[in-house]
Amino acid sequence: MRHIFAISFLLLLAFSCIPLRVAPKIEDYQVARGKKFNRKLPQREMFIFQDPKEALEFYNYIDAKFQLNHEHVYDDVPFEIDGAQFFFSFYEVEIANKTLELFPTMFDFFVGEALGWEDMDPILSDGEVVKRQGNWYVAIEVYSDAEKDCLASTSFSRSSVLNYLTLLKNEYISNPNFEEVQDKN
Repeated sequence: MRHIFAISFLLLLAFSCIPLRVAPKIEDYQVARGKKFNRKLPQREMFIFQDPKEALEFYNYIDAKFQLNHEHVYDDVPFEIDGAQFFFSFYEVEIANKTLELFPTMFDFFVGEALGWEDMDPILSDGEVVKRQGNWYVAIEVYSDAEKDCLASTSFSRSSVLNYLTLLKNEYISNPNFEEVQDKN
């Protein structure tokens, strides 16, 4: 009986998929320090939401909404709230789920060794055997001439900027046609 249990456990382990990193699920949005969310982001506080659309869709939305003609779309996009001038920059980032799959890796290794294939390398990145599946996020930082980080907890304009960014996010997600979107500050 012990042998059956041990063999079952080893088979289960060999065919299992072990998660190494799971991308966060964001229901609405979150405000977090950029570097803590993704090391490629700036140190400022960021308005972050999960992007259900294809890559560069947010870029196209911002370009159409603010009529930027593909100039300075990622950086220094101007907008106004109650007569005050603000700017935002955004980043489209991917956080991949990483999983370790033992059986496919062992199978590839042993078949490659048996057939003498030297180019069959199961190691994908950073010495880890992983299978990647992407999750896309949009991270927005807001600043003005008066404040370097308008999303910081000590910022005077934090609540009004959060309201504006929430409306911007909701309009982006709910609108399939960006040519109809114009600057409605």
